[in-house]
Amino acid sequence: MRRPFQLFQPGFDWNRYLAWARVLIGVMAVAAVVRTPGYSLFFAGSLVAFAAYALMVAFRRPLHEGPLGLLELFADTILFLVLANYGVGSTLWLPSLFYLYLLAGVLAFYSPREVFVVVGVCTIFCTVNRSEHLMLLQRTVLVGGCVACAFAVAKSRLEGRLEEVAEIAGSARAEAKAAREDERQRIASDFHDGPLQSFISLQMRLEIVRKLLERDLKSGLAELQVVQDLARAQVRELRAFLHSMRPVELDGANLSMAARRVIDNFQKESGIPVTLVGGDASLDLSEGLVSEVLQMLREALHNVQKHANASRVAVSIQKGSKLLEIAVDDNGRGFHFSGTYNLDELEMLQLGPASLKRRARSLNADLVLESRPGQGAGLKMRIPA
Repeated sequence: MRRPFQLFQPGFDWNRYLAWARVLIGVMAVAAVVRTPGYSLFFAGSLVAFAAYALMVAFRRPLHEGPLGLLELFADTILFLVLANYGVGSTLWLPSLFYLYLLAGVLAFYSPREVFVVVGVCTIFCTVNRSEHLMLLQRTVLVGGCVACAFAVAKSRLEGRLEEVAEIAGSARAEAKAAREDERQRIASDFHDGPLQSFISLQMRLEIVRKLLERDLKSGLAELQVVQDLARAQVRELRAFLHSMRPVELDGANLSMAARRVIDNFQKESGIPVTLVGGDASLDLSEGLVSEVLQMLREALHNVQKHANASRVAVSIQKGSKLLEIAVDDNGRGFHFSGTYNLDELEMLQLGPASLKRRARSLNADLVLESRPGQGAGLKMRIPA
């Protein structure tokens, strides 16, 4: 049996309180019947057996699922039928009180199926049995049953919505975790390929300077000047690296305006002029997609500044009916390989920037890299939009 939505808060032990309420009702029923003249021995014996059963259940943790849970529900329903059939005179209030208790328990801890079964059995019993005292109980059974069924349907819908929200939240947490892992991997890869390598080179140069100063002061001073130039370049690279770690500034979901800011910042930091083509339209997209696209554009420009030794860059942004196309071309030295490769080929040959390939995969985008050694390189991205 599927565990239903729990109506009551887990911090308050309603299981235990309802169990002791069952004991109290059982004891009250026994006391009321014994005080009634000419009471039925079968009726009184049934109530005593139920009170003993309720006391036993109360001293252990009540179960509301599985076979034992159904057995408890069955026992409570049978007691109501006994009370309804034999409740006469001063005990007429007992069936009504216990029916309300029965509905409260089945609504709180069982599924709508059990609610409908209990209400149906009790309603049919009170309708078929034409005893005079049951005519007085019918109104309570019918009204309470209708309210309980309506509440069970509403609870079932709420449970379904809560399960959907829980699934969405779980998927969001998984996606966020994967995104964090991807970002850590990208930062580690970029740091290893960039600042770390420069620091290693700087360390080696310092060792050379130390040895040269011991043997030839003039050559050592000249090498020291080279090390200073290398340190300045390292500072610029670190600034660019830290800038790439900052959150992308968004203007709502307007890609064009945000892309222009990224390009302007790149030109100020690198001194490399950039020509933007096709960025005049508003290009309104989802904020999450805009953020990812801008990050890819920023990484592509950062790679140009870091590796290409280019004197100019051209960026193209075009929005089609189903695709967003972005191209970044430079006139630098190009990659060490020659030709045009798509994303699958780049991954198979282990070529191209790893972080851009990971982001392209996450967006289900096409990525094409063209390398012209000595003449530049071109990167084209086609992203579903």
